[in-house]
Amino acid sequence: MSMPGLAYGPLGHRCMHVCVDMQKLFAEPSQWATPWITRVLPHIERLVERRAPQTVFTRFLPAQKPGQGVGTWKRYYERWASMAIENIDPEMVGLLPALAAYCPPAAIIDKHIYSPWFEGHLRAFLNERDIDTLVITGGETDVCVLATVLGAIDFGYRVVLVTDALCSSSDATHDALLTVYHQRFAQQVETVEMETVLSNWI
Repeated sequence: MSMPGLAYGPLGHRCMHVCVDMQKLFAEPSQWATPWITRVLPHIERLVERRAPQTVFTRFLPAQKPGQGVGTWKRYYERWASMAIENIDPEMVGLLPALAAYCPPAAIIDKHIYSPWFEGHLRAFLNERDIDTLVITGGETDVCVLATVLGAIDFGYRVVLVTDALCSSSDATHDALLTVYHQRFAQQVETVEMETVLSNWI
């Protein structure tokens, strides 16, 4: 679900594109593959091509060893022992090649949980650049993107969510989250398509 335009005006020099977890880890043949990732990649690449210096990629780094982690993360990595760093090709944590080509000038910030906010690196990066608006793309709509959006809301950022540049392994929860963003967070989240972002970032 998208609105036809940006409710709060065009995007300016205090805007940053945050692209969430567009990594080989979530592409075929990984056990964590998100089928839509290749479908949304061209939309994301259009924005990165134009705004590479204003783009930061987050990357999700799994636990080093099976069963490693605190609390439920320990159980999580017992279930997903095959996805621990020591059991995969280290290159799997890298960005998809089409996006990695833009780094630098685009930046990369790593995280070990769904949210990019708790470890503090993203917040510091944005503060140094006096950013007040985030354009968010990537995956998954209902997991790491959700954590990114909710943290951004709590910190008071204007959030622009690009609906045709999001991916998930579940159509049902992707659609449900877009409805939630639109209906419950309308004052803080603008849901638009990529063409609107490209034509309104001045």
